[in-house]
Amino acid sequence: MKTLSIKDIALKANVSITTVSFIINGKAKEKAISDAVIKKVQKIIKESGYKPNQLARSLRTGNSNIIGLIVEDISNSFFSSIARLIEDKAYKKGYKIIYSSTENKIEKTKELISLFKNRKVDAYIISPIKGIEEDIQDLLNDNKPVILFDRNLPNINTSYVGANHFSASYQAVESFIKDGKQNIALVTTDIDVQQIVERFEGYKKSIIDHGLPYQDGLVLNIPFSQEEATTIKQIKELLQNRTIDAVLFATNYLAISGLKALKELEKKINESFSVIGYDDHEAFELHSPSISTIQQPLEEIAEAIIQLILAQLAAKTKLPEQQVVIPAKLIIRN
Repeated sequence: MKTLSIKDIALKANVSITTVSFIINGKAKEKAISDAVIKKVQKIIKESGYKPNQLARSLRTGNSNIIGLIVEDISNSFFSSIARLIEDKAYKKGYKIIYSSTENKIEKTKELISLFKNRKVDAYIISPIKGIEEDIQDLLNDNKPVILFDRNLPNINTSYVGANHFSASYQAVESFIKDGKQNIALVTTDIDVQQIVERFEGYKKSIIDHGLPYQDGLVLNIPFSQEEATTIKQIKELLQNRTIDAVLFATNYLAISGLKALKELEKKINESFSVIGYDDHEAFELHSPSISTIQQPLEEIAEAIIQLILAQLAAKTKLPEQQVVIPAKLIIRN
């Protein structure tokens, strides 16, 4: 059966194309269209399988009911979990989400913002990197709602949602020290973004505050785009330092590489050697013994993002920006 066009539906229902358009766009009551006509048109639409052209509709109304989500890596369990929660919450409010990964590349991020602009998305949720400030400011100048999350850009005046990474990292190191650990390593990544810097600063401050000497040699900076085999090799070299009795991994994917390195070294996690990961992962619970972790409150982060973006979409003027910082939780296992 051939799908009907909006013109065909109007002819079949014996009404104007404008009337059909009002019904499709949810403006029937506003335009005082009778219930009988609404039901008649809706029945024809349902039977015909008519699907409105989203781009054409957005050109008419100025709204696409689409929100663009730009993250570092959608395959990372933290970002995929956040994306799923945002998608579910947005859908219930009549919005769809399209998303893509930046791989922490400035040019790719700029291209994605341009692509989403062309798709006429209504708003943007971005986990940003330094170097795209001008692109985000252009969006704000065009009165497009933009919410930053996980990472902030201090020079951009827009709302932000994230966890307290400094405090979480500080508490993780503190828990090691309370267990008697003296030589605590940090395996982190070299990307210059706020939440990674805060994790390092929390680690260092906690060590100094508890009277231990800070040692540069116990901090391993892994290049972001490096092959995992090289990362595992570097972690193995670090762990072969016999004095290390605890390791904080600054991301979940680094913790996974760390567990592989430990397996290759046949080094056990026990009372003498402890590990804490960042951003929970199912592998941490399945591992024996299970791995302690810093857990970001995904549900709360997603809810705060959606509430802020919907409030801005509904507002006639730009709302004051909000900085929503939610405490991360240290989960001690075994």
